[in-house]
Amino acid sequence: MYRLEEETEADWWEVEALYDLCFAPGRTALSSYRLREGVPTIASLCLVLRDADGTLAAAIRHWPAKVAGRDILLLGPIAVHPTRQGEGLGALLITESLARARGLGWARVLLVGDAPYYRRFGFSRLEGVVMPPPTNPDRVLGIELRDGAWEGVAGEVTRAQG
Repeated sequence: MYRLEEETEADWWEVEALYDLCFAPGRTALSSYRLREGVPTIASLCLVLRDADGTLAAAIRHWPAKVAGRDILLLGPIAVHPTRQGEGLGALLITESLARARGLGWARVLLVGDAPYYRRFGFSRLEGVVMPPPTNPDRVLGIELRDGAWEGVAGEVTRAQG
């Protein structure tokens, strides 16, 4: 049994420790982090899963960004504690946060990740959308939360104003 909650300020360090555990050292040097610097998250889409004892099992964050002057959501990072992987917690966080984003009126979401994993949620490679280097273009994936939302949207991904 897990409790799904919005991340709070009190969760911040614990969530950061989970990301440190799950990702390689230097994760904050990735280009996606340059897009997040000084920009507040979309708090209502930053979710945590805690077990019955209150232990953090998984977390997801979303940030605003832009492509060709159009608003997008930048999904990530998402992490599941290594002892909880394989339980479907990542899938739960992705589907719940995307449903909430759709309900809030967001039209398009971008992430940098493995297409075989994210394809099952509806993500596909975005042609013409360029993340800052050194991002592999095959890992730049998107999903439309509104039909046609990515049509004609191309260019560099840039920071939203902080």
